[in-house]
Amino acid sequence: MNQGRLPNGLTRRGFGAAVAGATLAAGVSARAASGKRRGPYLIGADITWVPEDEAAGATYFEDGARKDPLAILKGAGFNAIKLRTFVDPANGYSKGKPGGPWGGVESTIAFARRVRAAGMHLSLTLHYSDNWADPQKQAKPAAWAALPFPRLVDAVHRHTDEVLAAMRAAGVAPDLVILGNETTFGMLWPDGRVPLTIPTGNPLTDKEHMSAPGAGGYDRFATLLEAGIAAARTQLPGVPVALHNHLGRHWEIVRHWTDSLVARGVRFDALGFSCYQQAAQGDWARTFAEFSRRYPDLGFLALEYSSRKRYVNDLVHAHPNGWGSYIWEPTRHQEAIFRKDGASAGEGPRPDLLAQGLNAAEAPGAAPAPAQPAPRRRDHGGRYDADPEFLDLYRTMARDYGLTVPQRAAQPRQEIISGFAHA
Repeated sequence: MNQGRLPNGLTRRGFGAAVAGATLAAGVSARAASGKRRGPYLIGADITWVPEDEAAGATYFEDGARKDPLAILKGAGFNAIKLRTFVDPANGYSKGKPGGPWGGVESTIAFARRVRAAGMHLSLTLHYSDNWADPQKQAKPAAWAALPFPRLVDAVHRHTDEVLAAMRAAGVAPDLVILGNETTFGMLWPDGRVPLTIPTGNPLTDKEHMSAPGAGGYDRFATLLEAGIAAARTQLPGVPVALHNHLGRHWEIVRHWTDSLVARGVRFDALGFSCYQQAAQGDWARTFAEFSRRYPDLGFLALEYSSRKRYVNDLVHAHPNGWGSYIWEPTRHQEAIFRKDGASAGEGPRPDLLAQGLNAAEAPGAAPAPAQPAPRRRDHGGRYDADPEFLDLYRTMARDYGLTVPQRAAQPRQEIISGFAHA
């Protein structure tokens, strides 16, 4: 693969060389500010579970009337939906689930058609794994497990290219592409893993990631990302590409991570954060403010959150380069905006601060199990009623942000929200 030398002596490898060129000046991007919001503020939701829940018999209601969940969300001011895909979900994520396979290209395209019919902005997250990829696990797909690194890079490029080509051919090309899910510690371990060098303040996370023998480091992580970015730019020119760091609360780690990638020639358009928990009040506000100052050419989003809905969105919206937010699986996760059998369809709100108890979403797979775990619902069929209090909260928020909110009785219109380009 081609190698280039940056002015500071760092090595830049791979696909990003074609789009590299801007350098860091005193660690800060010298390019003109171009990260400003590219259209209306995105009030979004990741609801990838909905089709498989519907196949299990889930139905959705607002004010006692059965409706498409997309219509319920749009009526409450949501204008964006994020979906996720896996490399071979039949070998992982969807294994053993009836119907499907869920989380593959075909099921994603089918649901994306509904999103487009509802006139909503569409984002796509690519998990470069057969199963969940998150801060605790970034396993290679089984078909890629034995590949030498150059072929692994090619596999990332080819898979990204094929997924986006299929969506474009189906008329549902995404408006935003997110490469990797919560890749704070890299992807496709161990090749693309990056060791943690700054403590997070979460002892479980620190114990897991402060030492990572065999990690490929930032050079290889950057090369893998560049391969995906090159494919995305080819298939969907002009469509922004985002990366995802789960520690939205930790500015020092975000800065080190972003600087390390930019210095290696990784050229992306926005960075998404997970915002489930803080170490101290004001952590998210600090990260967003510092990020906006240091990287004026990059947008940012709250790609995942659940509780503190208005607070998180107000923090993002306050910045011109704050593109929007996506509540994660609001039909039945954490502080869900739907109710089932008279109670929250999720597990309920989680503590705001680490000191108040670790949120499993802050350290997936590493948070200690509660002494008396709540029983998990295994059957996700049944009736889901939208919580009117949460719907009113989002309607008010959307109006305050200058977004058009449909009348309560309106049906989804077959149109595309202005301000977003489609391939």
